[in-house]
Amino acid sequence: MSVTVDTVREALRSVIDPNLSKDLVSAKLIKNVQVDDGDVSFDLELSYPGKSQIDSIRKAAIAAVRQVQGVQNVSVNAGIKIQTHAVQRGLKPMPNVKNIIAVASGKGGVGKSTTAVNLALALSAEGAKVGMLDADIYGPSQPTMLGITGRPQSDDGQIIDPMEGHNIQAMSIGFLIDEDTPMVWRGPMVTSALEQLLKQTNWKDLDYLIVDMPPGTGDIQLTLSQKVPVTGAVIVTTPQDIALLDARKGLKMFEKVGVPILGIVENMAIHVCSNCGHQEHIFGEGGGQKMAKDYNLHYLGGLPLDMRIRMQADSGKPTVIADPDGDLAKTYKDIARKVAIRIAEQAKDMSLKFPSIVVQNT
Repeated sequence: MSVTVDTVREALRSVIDPNLSKDLVSAKLIKNVQVDDGDVSFDLELSYPGKSQIDSIRKAAIAAVRQVQGVQNVSVNAGIKIQTHAVQRGLKPMPNVKNIIAVASGKGGVGKSTTAVNLALALSAEGAKVGMLDADIYGPSQPTMLGITGRPQSDDGQIIDPMEGHNIQAMSIGFLIDEDTPMVWRGPMVTSALEQLLKQTNWKDLDYLIVDMPPGTGDIQLTLSQKVPVTGAVIVTTPQDIALLDARKGLKMFEKVGVPILGIVENMAIHVCSNCGHQEHIFGEGGGQKMAKDYNLHYLGGLPLDMRIRMQADSGKPTVIADPDGDLAKTYKDIARKVAIRIAEQAKDMSLKFPSIVVQNT
């Protein structure tokens, strides 16, 4: 029996990507299948950052193809390719930025910025090129969390080069002012400044730009949601009723401007005593999960009220960097992978696929 492209592809249908819950062929992860007598080669191309996943999937694919009668050698070129996905109606994705992810909360104090930075670091650890825009003008925290000091440079006085920390490209108003300088700007000034930080930063070929949104659902947040081409939003909350009430407002704001909600992250879901191990739901139990169920959204995961998260972020080495193999980093990486997969499942941006049509009078 001779080996054919069809028999190879059929064998690969038995291999399930554990993250997409689809076989490799249906998920369109297999490209360029070639057969030369008993020698088989193909490309395995993940549509999400999965550096820690790709080797096991590759081995499973090789094992499946070797089961085909007549196959002698199997060569697989495995890699990751992140696509640009659609944004709000009337907006186009930014050049050099494939996908923008807004990390938002209805109120302050729920751990939004810590979640945002660890999400960015987790995506980077899994093989993506990631940037961070600190959109919290009144309380910028990303320079501290990323351990970045100094001022950004500009060659022409207009376009600013991003700062870099832990392999993350970053921009924040915190890089441009002194630490103790209060921002007493009104809404229009803040929105204008944020647009400049976003569009006048020389982002370098990003797969994902994480936007750490200011807390709340006022004019600044609404204007940003309307003007920034966002691929999807992550809502951060704590289990307590007051936080959930405000988180619902943030969710509704994104729905009104046509931004898909990628899912909900529940911070401070449980407290584990560092001395005795006693577990206690200080801020309530299951609030984020119930909210996800009520609105038919994905529950991305929950994080404990843990002193390590705060200490590591304050030190400039957030959890994913400080303890990359620890239990907390694993949770952040699981959440990041789910976010990336939710984006991969969305419609791709097709604006660059079609030629511009010009109508002229003749």
